Amino acid sequence: MDLRGFLRVLARRWLTVALVTVAGLAAAVSVVALSTPQYQADSQVFVSARVSTSISDMNQGSAFSQARVQSYADIVTSPRVTGVVVQELGLPLSADQLAQQITATVQLNTVLIDISVVDRNPALAATIANAVADEASRQIVSLETPTDDTTAPVRISLTRAATPPTAPISPRPTLDLAGGLLAGLLGGVGLALLRDMMDTTLRTGPALAEATGLPVLGTVPFDRTAPEAPLAVGAVHSARAESIRMVRTNLQFANVDKKPKVLLVTSPLASEGKTSIAANLALSMAETGSRVCLVDADLRSPSVAGTFGLVQDAGLTSVLIDAATLDEVLQPVGTTGLCVLTSGQMPPNPAELLSSERMGDVLDELARCFDHVIVDSAPLLPVADTIGLGSLVDGAVLVVRSGRTASERVRHAVEALRAVGVPVLGAVLSMVQLRGATGYGYGYGYGYGQERTAGAGAGTTVPPSRGSRLRSGATAMVSLLRIGS
Repeated sequence: MDLRGFLRVLARRWLTVALVTVAGLAAAVSVVALSTPQYQADSQVFVSARVSTSISDMNQGSAFSQARVQSYADIVTSPRVTGVVVQELGLPLSADQLAQQITATVQLNTVLIDISVVDRNPALAATIANAVADEASRQIVSLETPTDDTTAPVRISLTRAATPPTAPISPRPTLDLAGGLLAGLLGGVGLALLRDMMDTTLRTGPALAEATGLPVLGTVPFDRTAPEAPLAVGAVHSARAESIRMVRTNLQFANVDKKPKVLLVTSPLASEGKTSIAANLALSMAETGSRVCLVDADLRSPSVAGTFGLVQDAGLTSVLIDAATLDEVLQPVGTTGLCVLTSGQMPPNPAELLSSERMGDVLDELARCFDHVIVDSAPLLPVADTIGLGSLVDGAVLVVRSGRTASERVRHAVEALRAVGVPVLGAVLSMVQLRGATGYGYGYGYGYGQERTAGAGAGTTVPPSRGSRLRSGATAMVSLLRIGS
């Protein structure tokens, strides 16, 4: 990964970096606030050999002292010393517990032993350090004294007595907070990089093309205002509307040998924006003067009626069970040239209905009456409805949500369509985050599995949940323009 890629990862995962950094700083603040101050007192002893004043004897004595001084340092923390100090000072500790508070180190190439004692009481730390130095001196001399009670060959002298420290060695607020902040920052960057490495979701058109081998018909930007205005084609200068027109244009070149008339719009999973793409694509095709029919074949979670503000209770399922004819349930959208066949009542067996011969007859009849038929179907992977419907259409468009759908799931969706012989004309990447863009984007205010709402058209005199009249053409056009504005 180069520097530019690294910076892109940080920009995309900035929230992860920020949260982990704050967590590291908060942990450091907690440690500083909850830690008991600890003070360190230091004393020092000098080890010398008892020798004559001759130079050779002094050299031999110095070599002897340096050879023995490391052993003497180990004696400082032994029970022979700490046990006595505990008794002399009346400390509420055991010999082993006191030994854990003592550190004895030997300066390199010297005969000096530094004794450090850590305690929460600075005065007590100094008292213990001096007591340990005195007792260690006595114990070392005692151990080096021959059994015939002659003079010990070494002398231990106190060179520096401990004094009560004025500042604690821990916690150190400035250093600890800086360390916590740095640790959190490094941890956040590491976690961001790890998440990016493990993230297999598709975020760009080239990534989608590489994962599926399909042509990318367009990328539709994210728009936080889409829940209030799901129909974007009416907004002439909208980036979302222009991206839909680009999809419409690219579809004209998807299969030049056989122009697809009945087009299936689906997605691998729910809430990827397929209904919004289908609705806006149908409107975009109608803009060119074509006669277009939009069919809501997502019988488990229909959304087309709510998008256009049409009646949902009578529609596709009514025709499939011969409860109504197409002419009776087709609802025109103003004077746009677009007609909508809503889902109708929710059936108990959607997969069987959509794969039936009757469904094929309905699509054939619509294909004879309209220039284009756009079918909004259920997601591919959760249910089998779209697979049964796939053999009845001329081609399919796969809608993939940017930054959400894993590449493996997208590939499985494409394989599922191809397994039943459905020509996959291309893919559309939806809800793409545009860096640095203002006022443009793409989003959806409804998703798969949402509660159904049946809205009666404007001018209806009955409650929306029981509406039975179709919206008049003029009123529908006015409402459509308001939605798209």
